[in-house]
Amino acid sequence: MSLFGSAFSYIFDSANWSGASGIGARILEHLWYSFLAIAVAAVIAVPLGLLIGHLRKGEAVLVGLVNAMRSLPTLGILTFLVLLIGLGLKAPVIALVLLGIPPLLAGTYAGIANVQPNVVDAARSMGMTESQVLFRVEVPNALPLILSGLRNATLQVIATAAVAAYVNLGGLGRYIFDGLALYKYDRVLVGSILVAVLALVIDGLLALAVWAATPGSGRLRRTPPDVITAIAARQKAAKV
Repeated sequence: MSLFGSAFSYIFDSANWSGASGIGARILEHLWYSFLAIAVAAVIAVPLGLLIGHLRKGEAVLVGLVNAMRSLPTLGILTFLVLLIGLGLKAPVIALVLLGIPPLLAGTYAGIANVQPNVVDAARSMGMTESQVLFRVEVPNALPLILSGLRNATLQVIATAAVAAYVNLGGLGRYIFDGLALYKYDRVLVGSILVAVLALVIDGLLALAVWAATPGSGRLRRTPPDVITAIAARQKAAKV
């Protein structure tokens, strides 16, 4: 049997999906590590992106920070963290958080910074506070780019979360590292296929969310009706 045939035979064998070390359990572990990393990265990156995008200050620092973090090698960071804090869940989650922050931060900032100025000015002319302008006007209009950043971060984290098995944790990376250790390359292929399929499925779901949030589609409302009225009034006054 070929390598691919053996891998697909293993995946489609129902007996390999049950138990604590079955495919189903490994997928749930992989998703859990990814969710933890994305959640922590979002808590750090989204507020920072909102603040910089709204104030229009610190863009140069943001670009430098994003580029620097994108150049960090995840496996190298993981090895360093293991030596620093030891084995366990903390080291891989921190490494994955550092991987997820740049696309989330860049997407959030770009979304807020690219909201049309006349929409923001109209909101302020109505007497909205800065927090109301941010959360009632800028964030809804920036939602597609924010979700795109989340989509990119999630795809990268899920594709890389296999490194958790490098420090004796679970997840789909277990098939890859155990297969390499035992010279069972069909198991390595099993892990690779499952990671790729999982990443594509989650990416497809997030792509639907981005599609639903696309401006002009009418699928989601971007700007409150009172702000739209204020914009129309300003445009009418400008023509007069």
